[in-house]
This record gives sequence, structure tokens and C-alpha cells, in this order.
Amino acid sequence: MDKKPGPQRVAYYFLREKKVLAITTVSGLLYNVGLVLAPWFEGQLAQYIADILGGSRAAKDLVLLSLAYVLSIFFVQAMRYVKRLYVRRFANETSLLMKQVIYRHLIRLPRKKLLEKGTGSLMTRVISDVDACVEGMRKFTTEIFDTGVVMVAYTAMLLYYDWRLTVLVLLFPPAAYILAGKLKKVITTAGRLSKESAGRLSSATVDRIGNALTYRIFGEEKAQNSRYEENLKDYEKKMIRSNLWENTMEPLYQVIAMTGAIFILWLGGKNVMGSGWTDWNIAAFATFLSCFTHLAVKSSHAAHLFNAVQKAEVSWARIHGYLSDIPEKGLHAESPAELDVRDVSFTYPDGEKPVIRNFSLTAKPGEIIGVTGKVASGKSTLGRLFLAESPYTGSITWGGRELGKEIAPAGLVSYMGHDPELLSATIEDNIRLGKPGNLEEVLRAADLEKDIASFPEGIHTAIGEGGIRLSGGQQARIALARALYHRRPLLILDDPFSAVDYTTENHILTRLRPLLKDSIVILISHRLRFFPSRSQVLWVGPEGKVDTSTHEKLMKTNEDYRKMYSLQNK
Repeated sequence: MDKKPGPQRVAYYFLREKKVLAITTVSGLLYNVGLVLAPWFEGQLAQYIADILGGSRAAKDLVLLSLAYVLSIFFVQAMRYVKRLYVRRFANETSLLMKQVIYRHLIRLPRKKLLEKGTGSLMTRVISDVDACVEGMRKFTTEIFDTGVVMVAYTAMLLYYDWRLTVLVLLFPPAAYILAGKLKKVITTAGRLSKESAGRLSSATVDRIGNALTYRIFGEEKAQNSRYEENLKDYEKKMIRSNLWENTMEPLYQVIAMTGAIFILWLGGKNVMGSGWTDWNIAAFATFLSCFTHLAVKSSHAAHLFNAVQKAEVSWARIHGYLSDIPEKGLHAESPAELDVRDVSFTYPDGEKPVIRNFSLTAKPGEIIGVTGKVASGKSTLGRLFLAESPYTGSITWGGRELGKEIAPAGLVSYMGHDPELLSATIEDNIRLGKPGNLEEVLRAADLEKDIASFPEGIHTAIGEGGIRLSGGQQARIALARALYHRRPLLILDDPFSAVDYTTENHILTRLRPLLKDSIVILISHRLRFFPSRSQVLWVGPEGKVDTSTHEKLMKTNEDYRKMYSLQNK
């Protein structure tokens, strides 16, 4: 059993912020215990006014008391500021951490699973649920002090003045808690339905935007608009209902909790008159009434907190499965080792025939292995096998450890896909992805220096969604620079030269080898000019059969390879 809780336990997030919560605890105790000073000062002020009117005190006494009251308020509110600041800091850090854990989980899911779940809908739900969970944790942390501690302090003061009357009036605040508990199912159901509706609306929005032209061409635009309006109306109704239950109950809780004030006016008045359970002066009566009023208000807040926590529980249940963290081991680049592939075959889940069949390979650090074949033969699928996205038969090991089982591909493989997958950000951000360091080496290796110098903002130039402001060659070279900057012991490059001229291709190939002397490179390409210098060449043939050989042998034994190479090198 693990001694420390993981991301799937709420305690994990509280333990990560121990220092912040320690400051919150100290300031929270000082603030909330200090709140009991207000009722006491209010009672004393009432008594001083009565004494001044009776001639037993001077006005300066009231002024001094008022000054002390102001100073106490200043101190208490200063502690409140510190507490709230650090509670908010705790919430922000927790939100960031929770989203990081979930995002790391989601990006490791196979794309097919993400599409099945509806990527837009899933991300909308996840972000909304994380926010709801963090808000519940923040309110819980806040109300431990603002309700729990201060209510104990108020109760102690009430008992000091009249324990019998305190027992009587404190029967009402629990009624507010009981009502909140009774409404738990109603509130959680309303919250769940609103989130489900929000997910449907998000999916409908993505569909409406992405397929707008198709709907227009085939005359389905009006019908689709009608369906979208139905989703929008359903979302509005569900959100209104959820917010109604969550936000309109607090006044009712407060009315129930405040019912005890009737008995204070009646029985407390008897205490002042000398015919009650305890002898009171005006100060005691005013202090008791003020103290109970503050306690009743806090009670209503506590009941409202229960509803917020109930809502957070719904969200926590929804994202709990996405909070499995990636272990730290395996996230960093492994040392150079031998890659061994034995009898690997791969078939798509909905396919009947293997795309890759009986693929075997042994490679050592420093090797650049060429992969080619006819169009749609399965070359890109072969490259993606090393990402361990989908199950395959056979074995792929790195230094004797099974890929994706004993060793995390995220720490072993750097990948440049056929689609560059660029972000709507700057050139620098697309390459760095948040990793600090010097980019000069990879910019030169990807032959990007002249291009960047020609841009008005250089490396800080925004490239637009998917790199739309760049040429195809520039997009590919930025993706290549990113793969080199985040290089790992195993580098998969899928057709990196398809959109560049031969001169640029030669520049890149010349500069790649010194950078990758400790890496194994799987280089997928239709352009075979550089294949004679490769240590091994893989030909992906009909029905996924992979021929692992050399350029010289393939030229003698493989007619398709010989024809392709000869056509390119006349």
C-alpha cells in the first residue's frame, strides 16, 4: 500500500499545499476567534450609552471604547485578508495541478477513444468539473474557519452568558442542516443534469461549426439549427434549475436558523428585568443577541456549504477516473540502449487484416533507419507503433524492457508526425512547449535560420491556427525543430522532407547526424536519395509485410523498391 495518497484522493491536493494551508490556519484562527470581539464590543457600547445617559460614565469613555473597537476590527480584517489570499492561492494551485494531471492522462488516450467520447464535450465537462471540485475544496477550507471555528467561539460565549437559553436557541440552526441534507439528492441531480446538458451543447456547437458547409450544401442547415436551438434551450433550463436550487436556499436556511431570536427577545428580556434564568444588564442582552445573530448567519452559510460540497462530489465522481497520474519514473529520457523488435503485428480494432505483419528489427544508438513503401502501405502506422498507443502482438523492447509496459514512451520517444500539429502560438512556443533552453542548434539543424530572419517578429512571430501563416515546408521544419529540441533516445520522423527542396533536405541531413549520435532514428520517407547511406532500410510491402534489409540488398531483391529509387535518381 502506498504511504502517500495519489491524485485520485482529495488528501493529495491538501498535502501538496501544506505551507499555504499552515498560513491559512494561523490567520484563520486569529480572524475567526477575533470575530467574537464584535458582539462583546457591541454589548459594551450599548451599556456605555445607557451609563452616559444615566450619568455614571463620561463621553470620553465611549470614545476610548470605540477606538479600541476600531483597532480590533482592523486586526481581525487584516487576518481575514491574509486567510482569503492564501485560500485563493490554494485553490489556484490545486486547479492547475488537477488539470495538469487530467491533461497528462487525456493526451495518452488513443485518439479513437477521445473521438468516441466527443473531444469538445469531454474537455468542456472536465474543465467545468475541475472548477466545481476546486470551488468545493475552497469553500470547505474557508468554512472550516469562517463557520466551524467561529461557531465554536460564538457558542462558548453564549453558554457563558446563559447556558439554558443557549441550549434552547441552538435547536434551530441544526434544522437548517437537516433541510440541506434532505435536499442533497435534488441538488446533486440538478447539477448532474446541467453538466450533461452543457456537454451535449458543446458537442453540438463543435459539430455545427465544423460541418456548417456540409449542412448548407445538402439543405440540412435549417434542421440542424432547430436541433441546436433545442440543445440551447435544454441547457438554459437545466442551468437555471441547478442555480435555483443552489442559490435560493440560503435565505430559507437563515430564516430557520434565526428563529431562536424570538426566544432571546422574550426570555432575554426577562433576564434583564431580573425574572429570568440569569441576571443580565443591557450589555449582556445586546452581546447575547448579537452573538446569536452572527452564529445564525454562519449556520446558514454552513448549510449552503453542504450544498456546494454535494455539487463538488458529483464533479469529483465524473473526473475521478481521469486523475490517474503518470509515475515520475520513465518520464525522463532513458540512456542509450538497443531497440529490439520481434515478430510485431498490428491490426486496427475494426479491421480484419493486419496493417503491419511480422515486423522485426534490431537497432543501436547512432543508427538512422530508412522506412519506405508504396502509398498507403502502412509506413506511418509502423512509426506510431513505437508510441504504444494501441495493442500489438509480438515484442518491442528498449534495453530489454518492454515498451509501454516497463518503460513509458513519453520518456523514450520523440515524434514528428506526417501532420505537423502546430499550435496557434509563436514559432518559439511551438518549439519549446514550455521547456527552457537554447534553440540555436535545432533552428540551424532544421534550416530555419533564414526563414525566421525574414519574419517581422522573428522567432516570436505568431503562426496562426495549425501554422496557417506558414508554407508547408516551414510547418514541417518547425515540427522537426520541436522533435529535435525534445529529442529522446528514439526519434520517429514521418516524411520530414516531403515539403522541402533537395538543397534544404541535404542541409538538414548533414546537420542531423551530429545531433543524433546517441539516438536511434526511424526516418519514414518517399524520397530515397539518402537511403544508400542508411544502415538499414525497411520496405513496407503488400498486406503489411515488412522487409528489413539494406539498400544494396533491396536493389537486388525488391523490384518495387528498385523502380522507386531508379525513378528518383535518373
